[in-house]
Amino acid sequence: MDRQQALDLLHDNLKSENLRKHCLATEVIMRALAERLAEPVDLWGATGLLHDLDYEQTADQPSEHGLRTADILAATDLPPEAITAIKAHNAEVLGVERKSTLDFALTCAESITGLVIATALVYPDKRLASVKPKSILKRMKKKDFARRVNRDQIRLCENIGVPLADFAELSLQAMQGISEELGL
Repeated sequence: MDRQQALDLLHDNLKSENLRKHCLATEVIMRALAERLAEPVDLWGATGLLHDLDYEQTADQPSEHGLRTADILAATDLPPEAITAIKAHNAEVLGVERKSTLDFALTCAESITGLVIATALVYPDKRLASVKPKSILKRMKKKDFARRVNRDQIRLCENIGVPLADFAELSLQAMQGISEELGL
């Protein structure tokens, strides 16, 4: 599956602009992680881009989130490890275990996007360019900031050998690279 096919699937399945932006942010973080870990960049990027295809359909049925995406992707040539990782990003609800580096990477990448965006939005200019990695780490410790962001899932970066401070910096830099697309 090439990127345009993945983008077409994204647009066919997600109407919310914010969800699309979340998927784009997850994609660039996954690409940056893949580069750092010498993993297949395009595969990891596609996994990040497509991970929430079913979110609008399953918002009221969390026990289906990831499973419907797997069904959608079954007809594509996306490798099984990507589909497994997509299911594993909802591991706690689905009762599956994260096993592979890709599983852990997707979970921490998609989780940090909300923290990075929330951090940017507290700045007067609301721009990613103004954010520093230390600001993300500082807000990571504040449980009352961006309450819905799962900090434990972000910390899974350490399961793939990426220290939290490095992960925050990598994620921020990746998202800054597409700040125009994100509107930040």
